[in-house]
Amino acid sequence: MTEDRNVVGGPLEPCGADPITGFYRDGCCNTSPDDVGNHTVCAVVTAEFLAHQQAVGNDLSTPMPRFGFAGLRPGDRWCVCASRWRQAYDDGAPAPVVLAATHERALEAVDLAMLSEHAVDVPADPGALA
Repeated sequence: MTEDRNVVGGPLEPCGADPITGFYRDGCCNTSPDDVGNHTVCAVVTAEFLAHQQAVGNDLSTPMPRFGFAGLRPGDRWCVCASRWRQAYDDGAPAPVVLAATHERALEAVDLAMLSEHAVDVPADPGALA
């Protein structure tokens, strides 16, 4: 079994437990072929990001109790779809990113340089951000 890796080459760290995030709701942005949305970017959501997502049809702030989802608030950490984060980036509303908790599969949709511009963590080797 191989260990999931983050975008800077280290072991994938947890993204968030309150609320519990991840495609598998295990707190990590790990993934598999079943995750067709590629929920791999560990974002620290902001009011601007949430408003942008709602405007493009991805409402992350409205509670949906039947799915056990309380809705996100600014400051929550959430594994977002890489393509949705990229869309927000292109539209000028990206959320900050935790690189150590962002799965390497995110690089299928987003360049490391884009993620690094909005990183809120610094890896052990800051040269990896170049």
